[in-house]
Amino acid sequence: MNNGHSSDQANEPWSGHSIPFTTLQETPILSLLQPSHGERILDVGCGNGEMTAKIAAAGALPTGIDFSEETIRQAKLKYPDMNIQVENACHYRTEEPFDAVFSHAVLHWIQDAPAVVQSIQLALKKGGRFVAEFAGSGNTAILIAAVREELDTRGYEWEGRNPWYHPTIGEYASLLEQNGFRISLAQHVDQFTPFKPGVRKWLNSFAEYLFKDIALAEQEVIMDTIERKVQPQLMRDAQWYLDRSRLRVVAIKE
Repeated sequence: MNNGHSSDQANEPWSGHSIPFTTLQETPILSLLQPSHGERILDVGCGNGEMTAKIAAAGALPTGIDFSEETIRQAKLKYPDMNIQVENACHYRTEEPFDAVFSHAVLHWIQDAPAVVQSIQLALKKGGRFVAEFAGSGNTAILIAAVREELDTRGYEWEGRNPWYHPTIGEYASLLEQNGFRISLAQHVDQFTPFKPGVRKWLNSFAEYLFKDIALAEQEVIMDTIERKVQPQLMRDAQWYLDRSRLRVVAIKE
C-alpha cells in the first residue's frame, strides 16, 4: 500500500486507510444513478440544487427536497425552473411514486435512518432504484474520539453531542433489506484526504454540536488541546488530513 508517505512513518491509522477512495471520488455518483430522459427522480437533501440540476440536464424530471428553508430559498433563486421543496425526509410522502431516489452527502446528518429509509421505500415504484453516498462508520473517527476524550476529562457528558449517523455497510444494508430492498452495490471506503482549512476549522464548524453549553473561552482551550493531540495522526508535511469514510449503496425496491 502506498499512501504517499514512507513506510517508516508508523502511525497505525495511516496504514489502515488505502488508495481506493481515489477511485470512489473519481467515479461520479451520478454514473451509478444513470438518470435517463423522462424519469421522475427524487433528490433527498438537494441542498443548493447543483446535483438536482445535473439530473435535470440528463433529461430526467427531478424533485429536490431539503429540510433547510434558507438552502431551498437560495436553490430556487439559482434554479427557478426546478421543482425544489422544503420537506423533512423522515416524513416525506408522495402520491405519484418515483422511478429513482438519489441522495448525496446528506444521510449521515439524519439520525432517524429507519424513518428516512421508509420514506424512500414508499416514494419508489416497484423495481425503482435508490442510489446514495454518505459518510459511514469511521468517518473522522480520530477527531471524534479526541473530542470525546477531552470532554470526558473535563467532566462533560458526551451524550447528545454527536450529530452524525455513521453506520457500517452491514448495518445500512440490513436496514435496507428489512424495508424491502435488494442490494445491488455496497461500498465502504476509507482514506486520509487533504483538508487545507485545518483541524481547527473543522472543530469550529461543528462547535455548536460538540461544545454546546461550554463557555467560549473554555472551548478555545479544548480545541487547542485536541489540535495538539491529533497532530501526530492527522498532519503530514505541514498538511492537515481528515480520516474520511464513505458509503455508497445502490438498492432496488422489490
